[in-house]
Amino acid sequence: MTTLLWDVDTQVDFVRASGKLPVPDAETAVAAMKRLVGWAQAYGVTHLATADDHELTDPELSDEPDFESTFPPHCLRGTPGAAKIAETAQEDPLPLSLTPYPPGLVGDLVAGRRELLVLKKTYSAFSNPNLEPVLDVLDPSEVILFGVATDVCNHAAVMGLLARGRPVTVAEDACRGLSGERVAACLAEWRVGGVRFTTSDEVVASAP
Repeated sequence: MTTLLWDVDTQVDFVRASGKLPVPDAETAVAAMKRLVGWAQAYGVTHLATADDHELTDPELSDEPDFESTFPPHCLRGTPGAAKIAETAQEDPLPLSLTPYPPGLVGDLVAGRRELLVLKKTYSAFSNPNLEPVLDVLDPSEVILFGVATDVCNHAAVMGLLARGRPVTVAEDACRGLSGERVAACLAEWRVGGVRFTTSDEVVASAP
């Protein structure tokens, strides 16, 4: 059994109340996020983090956002808000930009790397052409997912994984969403798709 820890966008602009696009109550999930990352480090579990890597010209950014397909400027490349929070920071990740690698090289790139950073310009991490080949190489039997926001980027990740036949477990206490109504709808859809729900305490109490 190969477990993959999937960390969705735990960046300053999303998690910190002072960020450019803070997710409500995200700071209350930080302790749970930290537990999961510490668990992955302790057991050598691969920590795949996704991160928004925006420029002002990106279509998702708008001065008149609808908060569904467009959002205020956030996670701009090189700014403090684009950085991962200290509690989920990676030590030496392999960054995967939007420039596609030849599929035959992905295995060599990933081999021996415990930390991967998948950069993206939209809410879906699968918009990065390198993610699917990486997932094929890692071939996890379980993906433990957490992060923000439940009803936007988490949802895109969960549905993308389910569509690719990957078993998904969501650590609910390490997730937060933008809209309570949308979060409830997402959770219902995930349950139909076979997602398992857990907590950070349950994860760290067991070996992968």
